[in-house]
Amino acid sequence: MPLTGKSVRLARLSRPGDGRFLFVPLDHSVSDGPVTTAAGFGDLVRSIADGGADGVVVHKGRARMIDPALLTRCSLVVHLSASTAHGPDVNAKVLVGDVEEAVRLGADAVSVHVNIGSDTEAEQLADLGAVAAACDRFGMPLMAMIYPRGPRVTDPTDPTIVAHVVNIAADLGVDIVKTVLAAPPERMAEVIASTPLPVVVAGGSSTDRDLYEFAVTAMDLGCAGLAVGRRVFTSPSPEKAVRELASIIHRRELSSGPAPQTEMAGVL
Repeated sequence: MPLTGKSVRLARLSRPGDGRFLFVPLDHSVSDGPVTTAAGFGDLVRSIADGGADGVVVHKGRARMIDPALLTRCSLVVHLSASTAHGPDVNAKVLVGDVEEAVRLGADAVSVHVNIGSDTEAEQLADLGAVAAACDRFGMPLMAMIYPRGPRVTDPTDPTIVAHVVNIAADLGVDIVKTVLAAPPERMAEVIASTPLPVVVAGGSSTDRDLYEFAVTAMDLGCAGLAVGRRVFTSPSPEKAVRELASIIHRRELSSGPAPQTEMAGVL
């Protein structure tokens, strides 16, 4: 990939430069409520950066509250979509930010949430296409959080529909796609083979199977990484949780203290 604003930002998203990713979404504060106290937010982001996460995902207002020094070793992804648990349709995502705002904030990427099978699927697809076009204009990488989710979806982990949604992302100009792990898990290899995009899988809830076993399985199947939010920020030690996940994703030995600074190995 030639040197462009997008290629430079893409390189920052995988901090060791190995093309693998650990994102920690904290956008739940819009959808579900606070992820921590106001005073504890800075410490939470510091723990995530110290643990070795590649990027933190937040909404534009919360991005302004992050110590810029932390973003020298943890990428900033500004999430542009929102809905709340109190709305008439929790699957109806709308845009609440734009790419130009993310550029002004110094973001390394933006993300958009799309629910395929929802009642507002058409509008969400239109929004994704518009954001993709803006990302091309501004040289901004785009991650799509795209899920089979809604009244027309009987099995959101069906490999056929998971393969469909990751290819929608590819066709509409996305750079990285986040989705669910297919079931049975071994069928995820088929999903990954179907798309040219790096596939990052959601980490699931605390009721799911062991997080670290899940991470090993996902990486062994060829996933490009994980996006783990709730199971990090509700952990007794977010830094430890991130460090253990980073060691699995980036295939490195566990170490104590802040993640080491490594030279990026180029663009994706």
